[in-house]
Amino acid sequence: DAVGTVATTKPRMTAGMVHKLDQEYFKKVEAIEFAVKYDDGKNPSGFEKADVVIIGVSRTSKTPLSMFLAYKKIKAANLPLVPEVPLPEELFKIPAKKIVGLIIDPFKLNIRSERLRAIGLEDEANYASIERIQAELEYAKAIMRRLHCQVLDVSNKSIEETASLVMQLIDKNRASEGK
Repeated sequence: DAVGTVATTKPRMTAGMVHKLDQEYFKKVEAIEFAVKYDDGKNPSGFEKADVVIIGVSRTSKTPLSMFLAYKKIKAANLPLVPEVPLPEELFKIPAKKIVGLIIDPFKLNIRSERLRAIGLEDEANYASIERIQAELEYAKAIMRRLHCQVLDVSNKSIEETASLVMQLIDKNRASEGK
């Protein structure tokens, strides 16, 4: 009751008032668990349950974007687009408006060279070559055209900026569905 002597309001004497576990909290936890479970194309069965499915080549920030969206209570799954890896059939069973493709300037992907150096590999490896990056981006763009999905260029965008655009798309989709 020490607070009551200083504050002008009477204490409620109820535990948990500061960190109230309400419905919004549980939605956030559920979205975070969802993003972890359906990260990196690990389980395409989640695509149907997702609010958004993010696709793109390696190092376009799909996972950080999914986690940021989860913090905003949005269930996001993501899938890397790699020419040698077959696409899951589930990707073609969801509405195009639920899919967001991420593209990036190939020269911004020099981050791949840094990643290879960090794990002790030479940056001449195929993964980091500009030719390989351009081929992957062309493959990804062809898939995105085939899916008729929204495409965002993340070359000069922060995670927050990209997330804001994705949330606008989700809001627009929900409004058109009357949700």
